[in-house]
Amino acid sequence: MRKRRLALTLLLAVGILTAFGIARSLLAPSSPSGIRQAAPAIPVIATAAKRADVPIVVTGLGTVQAFNSVLVKSRVEGQIFKIHFSEGRDVSEGDLLAEIDPAPFEAALAQAQANKAKNEAQLTKARLDLDRARQLASSGSGSRQQLETAQAALSQFEASVRADQAAIDMAQNQVNYSRIRSPISGRAGTRLVDAGNIVRSNDSAGIVTINQLHPIFVNFSLPAESLGQIRAKLRAGEVAVTVQGGNGADLASGKLTVVDNQINPATGTINYKATFSNDDEVLWPGRFVNVRVEVEVRRNVVAVPVTAVQQGPDGPYAFVAGQDRVIQKRTIKVGVRDKTTAVVDDGLEAGDLVVTDGQYRIQAGSRVDVRAGSAE
Repeated sequence: MRKRRLALTLLLAVGILTAFGIARSLLAPSSPSGIRQAAPAIPVIATAAKRADVPIVVTGLGTVQAFNSVLVKSRVEGQIFKIHFSEGRDVSEGDLLAEIDPAPFEAALAQAQANKAKNEAQLTKARLDLDRARQLASSGSGSRQQLETAQAALSQFEASVRADQAAIDMAQNQVNYSRIRSPISGRAGTRLVDAGNIVRSNDSAGIVTINQLHPIFVNFSLPAESLGQIRAKLRAGEVAVTVQGGNGADLASGKLTVVDNQINPATGTINYKATFSNDDEVLWPGRFVNVRVEVEVRRNVVAVPVTAVQQGPDGPYAFVAGQDRVIQKRTIKVGVRDKTTAVVDDGLEAGDLVVTDGQYRIQAGSRVDVRAGSAE
């Protein structure tokens, strides 16, 4: 009897709950059937693919190098008594840089000149003696031995005079070397020796370094694979070279002038040199720069920002926003690319709106909102 009452109670409770649910559903406001809330558009940045002439460049790290660099040294030994150049200022070829005490060299020059004068006097006497010996030999009053002795004496004094002239020339050179002049035009560096010091021809320090800054070299190396492209470009004309600073801004433009005659087997690279006019002196010897060498120009190709190219398991692809702003995932074939631009050989046409930022939030079929700042 007790079990029957418990079963009736449970059935009554279930009925009450079912009736409550039906009533609640009837009283709730109804919504149109089959209509879903549209998903919000995803904001992205996009730009239109364009046809353009795209330069193909190879890049490397270079070092600025003076066109000519000379460590000026003394060619004679002596005491510097005057410095004529200003540190960090331009000098011209032949400008007087420093003077060494010339007194010892001038004395040696005077001595050589005196020796020559003495030997010239003896040479004159030897010529007269030879003339007399010839006259006596022709008249039979003199011997042949006397004639030969006079001829030998003349030859000896002629040689002595020539030796004296050589000594004079050497002494004059020593006097000239006491006045140290700039061998090239360029910029003087810091002074390496002060007035009053003794300098010698075998000193390693030197007096000052002169660097030619106009024009100027940039020395750089590239992978050996670049040699074929660069040589082909050289056969067609000049190879343009641009150097950039650490912030990526262009510093100067020049041309390739030197290709090394061998590849470095240790690094697999080859050295090049480019020449720049450097009129504004933006390039300074010893500075590190980024080098961009133009090896080719792809004409009238489809180009997009490199950020539009995505890499998937099946290769590169790009997200394209259609007219209805619904995303299509396009498989593309990328020809060449650099830090800013990619050339697309297949998969895109000029005018296609490619997503360049926000790809991580979208997929094929996503509806997007192309934000301000995009090129449509």
